Amino acid sequence: MLSVETAKIGFIGFGNMASAMADGWIASGRVPAGNLYACASRFDALQARCEARGMRALETARELVETVDVVVVAIKPYLIEEVLSPLADVLADRAVLSVAAGWNCGRYSALLPGVGTLSTIPNTPVSINEGVIACERTTTLDEDGAVLVRGLLGLLGSVVEVESRLLSVAGTVGGCSPAFIAMVIEALADAAVKHGIPRATAYTMVSQMVAGTAKLQLATGAHPGAMKDAVCSPGGTTIRGVAELEAAGMRSAFIRAIDAIEG
Repeated sequence: MLSVETAKIGFIGFGNMASAMADGWIASGRVPAGNLYACASRFDALQARCEARGMRALETARELVETVDVVVVAIKPYLIEEVLSPLADVLADRAVLSVAAGWNCGRYSALLPGVGTLSTIPNTPVSINEGVIACERTTTLDEDGAVLVRGLLGLLGSVVEVESRLLSVAGTVGGCSPAFIAMVIEALADAAVKHGIPRATAYTMVSQMVAGTAKLQLATGAHPGAMKDAVCSPGGTTIRGVAELEAAGMRSAFIRAIDAIEG
């Protein structure tokens, strides 16, 4: 049986998310860079990006699928049918891991009958093994394939399984929110700079505060509201800041952002 250390993994498409996953697998120390392959439309640029990581660049999707054990579909969703349909014959005994939005098990089963697939939506912190990977509970992978693929995903961060109907919103919350939190970090750092703290120090303080608060919630399971209350003394400074954020509609702004993406 293949393991995370021995499986050959190939990316069809090597954009930001695929690169982040590759970096995370290499950083884990469990997946040898030499077991990672990629193909993409701009081969010269792909070669440079792969060589920098110790990966191998291949010129065609068919060559890649014939070489690897796990195929990561990381191309634009509208290209999937065009790229994968001609490969149905060689995909039949491969494990297919999709990171394309809008493509769940049902769609893959219709396009590639008999091919084992699992649909996920990771986020960019997978590059440092701190990601969250929304993973569709329904899969057509066989038992060995499912164990292998979930083992690989587990190296990248926390895997959260959801029903098919929730994959989109789970991917939106996990995948898009790093941009929102980066905006929060930037805004709080700007406030610190406004009051005299050097920019680099401000970023260090705010980023560590965000990381520490998140780790505290994960470690304790505390309700975020209770964590907020624990910092807010009666008549104190923090509650005044909380009141300003409430007046500005901070909570509803985040909810509207997710609503806007989900349509």
